[in-house]
Amino acid sequence: MVNMLKRVRKNGAKQPPVAGRFAIVASEYNARYVDGMLRAAKTELKAAGAAEVRVVRVPGAFEIPVVAGALARQCGSYDVVICLGVILQGQTSHAEQVGEAVTQALSQIAIQTGVPMIHEVLVFTNEEQARVRCLSKDFNRGAEAAQTALKMARVMDEIRPVVDDCPF
Repeated sequence: MVNMLKRVRKNGAKQPPVAGRFAIVASEYNARYVDGMLRAAKTELKAAGAAEVRVVRVPGAFEIPVVAGALARQCGSYDVVICLGVILQGQTSHAEQVGEAVTQALSQIAIQTGVPMIHEVLVFTNEEQARVRCLSKDFNRGAEAAQTALKMARVMDEIRPVVDDCPF
């Protein structure tokens, strides 16, 4: 079996600070793993000079999109919304259904609002996968999510016209 897991890149190259405003919507369910991603994401954003990092906790992964959408629709409030959750596969297809629903919803929110949704709502088949990707420093998907959010904030700054009202 080929190992597809990539190490999180350290921000070795100097990037200009991103004084953007970021929201993180994080699930309370499977808190041990989500909290590991949340710590790593907040550390990355603060190190990059983020002006604001707002964290909103929700009960589970399925509740993430409604809050992410509400934050994105607050015109000009947040440059990027990071979504963090962990879904562990059980004996039914529920985990896959929730994962697919969250993916579809976050995609639609991003398209409709123009606010990037960084999707790190992860479905794992076992806790070992979650431990490696959420608690380790080398493979932490929270740090990777924050790095993606910073890049997207820069991209959106480059392409977004300056307007006084928010069409969304």
